[in-house]
Amino acid sequence: MAYLDNIAVFVRVVELGNLSAAGRDMRISPAVASNRIKELEKHLGVRLFNRTTRQLMPTEHGTVFYSGAKQVLDAITEAEAAVSALSGQPRGTIRVTAPLGLGRRLIASGIPDFHDKYPDIEVRLRLSDHNVDILKEGIDVAFRLGVIEDSSLRMRGIMECERVLVASPKYLEARGEPSDASEMMGKKHDCLMLRYPGSREFFWMLQMPEGPVKFEVHGPFDSDDGDVLTEWALAGRGIINKPRFEVEPFIREQRLKVILTKTPPTPVQFAAVYPHKKLQDPKVRLLLDFMADRCQKLIKDILAGK
Repeated sequence: MAYLDNIAVFVRVVELGNLSAAGRDMRISPAVASNRIKELEKHLGVRLFNRTTRQLMPTEHGTVFYSGAKQVLDAITEAEAAVSALSGQPRGTIRVTAPLGLGRRLIASGIPDFHDKYPDIEVRLRLSDHNVDILKEGIDVAFRLGVIEDSSLRMRGIMECERVLVASPKYLEARGEPSDASEMMGKKHDCLMLRYPGSREFFWMLQMPEGPVKFEVHGPFDSDDGDVLTEWALAGRGIINKPRFEVEPFIREQRLKVILTKTPPTPVQFAAVYPHKKLQDPKVRLLLDFMADRCQKLIKDILAGK
């Protein structure tokens, strides 16, 4: 069993790029992770990593061993899933990711309830507005707003979410309320943008009379945290494009106002994304069912003011 543990640590170090991240993911200290790598290298008689100050890069031997080790761990995971399906007692660990705002509002609060219902399943939640590489980082389920373009992934739609353009009364009083989309996208107004490496949020898609149209956005502020954009909007710093459920409480309190109601942003699909093979895992199916039902109810309650 110790040998398999060493292999599991090695695989996570390769996938996450350093000992600290792998240790956090596996709930062990960097020192323990390092010792397990050393034990594995001693057993194999080769060096598996080239070490730099910031990252561990697999050697040629490490790259070859990773391919086989990953297959071994995947086979064990699939075998455990098959046994769980037969026994009716799903167990194990699920790695889940979601955007910050969506994760805080909808996903995080459901994790303890899910564990109460299925105490043999551990859930490790990672919230990030960055575009997490699901396959590379070993994610089982990613909750996302938007479509997927990766053919190696599957998607389960949860619900279509209305998006709105909003700004604070303070901002609109100072800058004027835009009468149409072209006016909003000009230099007269500041759009608050979500940006990060690989981000495509450089334009907003609005529903025009002739159909969906892309508009380039401009503004002095951007962030890789969607909640920061909301805080800036509340402070009167610009216009944001948000799923309505994220800003509905502020709209109801009149701290934010919906603008351009005749040409709103196109709706966004709220969905769960996962690798093809993960649907065969009973614990993943249970999480998908649980969270889909819960999130649908939470969003409806938020929009109803409950």
